[in-house]
Amino acid sequence: MTSIDMDNDQHRLSWVADQLGQIPSGGRILDAGAGEQRFRPYCEHLEYVAQDFAQYIPEQEAEGLHMKKWDYGELDIVCDITSIPEQDSSFDAILCSEVLEHVPNPVAVLHELARLLKPEGRLIITAPFVSLTHFAPYHFATGFNRYFYQEHLGELGFQIDTVSPNGNFFKLVAQELKRVKQVAIEHSQDRPNLIEKCCTKVVLSMLDRFSRKDNSSSELACFGMQIVATKTACTASRAA
Repeated sequence: MTSIDMDNDQHRLSWVADQLGQIPSGGRILDAGAGEQRFRPYCEHLEYVAQDFAQYIPEQEAEGLHMKKWDYGELDIVCDITSIPEQDSSFDAILCSEVLEHVPNPVAVLHELARLLKPEGRLIITAPFVSLTHFAPYHFATGFNRYFYQEHLGELGFQIDTVSPNGNFFKLVAQELKRVKQVAIEHSQDRPNLIEKCCTKVVLSMLDRFSRKDNSSSELACFGMQIVATKTACTASRAA
């Protein structure tokens, strides 16, 4: 029985790595909300600057999904992401991966990134389309669809070059279906029985078949959206 491919994180990592590899060597890049700086190794051809507010403590909050340990490493800038102490147009590129759902005002973040990016600079964003509570208490939105980016990046004068969904509806449903057993263990007084476990395998096989022939289900839902946008000449004045 086929197991549906739904490696949300690995697909996103590969996509971001590819985008970083396309940035011309020698440019200055800001990793905004860098966390554990997992993308630093993919920026060896660039001047990499890692920023984060560095306040997440795994043992602080037990609700939702949470990391067992977390290590920010040596960040270059520790500050609020909406007020980064750098001059206007300081960066040739900015990466903001899986961050917007963890800030109270994601639109303010876009304004700040627009300020920091040079004209014709490249903005790379990933964020969930839908997500469960994680990194509590710093989880303020479950996700964003393409229209969020079209609206707010458009208002800032960005040209959106790429809107790439990570996964599709069937993979998303499969991901959550496979999570049911663990959620039941942690949050219910019951467990899936043998028949239910067998039924789960059947449904996962069905979702795999549907996903292999998918052509547009990401319009409904997916793991997340992956965006590349270019700062146009009018972006600076709108971000000011």
